Amino acid sequence: MKTPSTLSTRRSAVKTLAGAAALAATAGLLAACAPDKPQFKSIDLTGADYAQGFTLADHNGQVRTLKDFPGKVVVVFFGFTQCPDVCPTSMAELAQVKKLLGADGDKLQAIFITVDPERDTPELLKAYMGNFDPAFLALRPTMAQLPEVAKDFKVYYKKVDGKTPGSYTMDHSAGSYVFDGKGRIRLYNRYGSGAEALASDIRLLLKNS
Repeated sequence: MKTPSTLSTRRSAVKTLAGAAALAATAGLLAACAPDKPQFKSIDLTGADYAQGFTLADHNGQVRTLKDFPGKVVVVFFGFTQCPDVCPTSMAELAQVKKLLGADGDKLQAIFITVDPERDTPELLKAYMGNFDPAFLALRPTMAQLPEVAKDFKVYYKKVDGKTPGSYTMDHSAGSYVFDGKGRIRLYNRYGSGAEALASDIRLLLKNS
């Protein structure tokens, strides 16, 4: 014989299962209605509270901010012109990315921020950009601005003394920051990821911006 407490327990269990089923159905409907999140190959930084932008002079002496590039995907890389391998490799890769984008190549703006403003003069930076793409821009922070912009982008850099005062080198972070067409920080592209991967991410940003 079933006692009242047994019947009550069973009714409660049925209600719980029904509620769970309703919640699952609702969640399924919400998931179906929600837009698909882009599957980036780079690290997704959407919503990050750092790397918010810059206000720095370019190699032509013009002060630049992200607002200067509406509708373009901006890729920011920190380096220096006397870098033996990482910097030229990264800039050459960005030039390759631009070619891979085809008709959308002009919607990519590469920005090179020097961590060696002592030696990287505007003339030298302009010539350096010309080795990769004349449309690429180099920014030259002052010695006072450099620590602040590096801190904002969480970029590591350190001067390493050489045998003579002018032969020093610079250790620095090697990844790139990617901003969408509305000037919002979106991605961190790791060094060595390859041009194809970055081009794929930029296509997604252009499509979803």
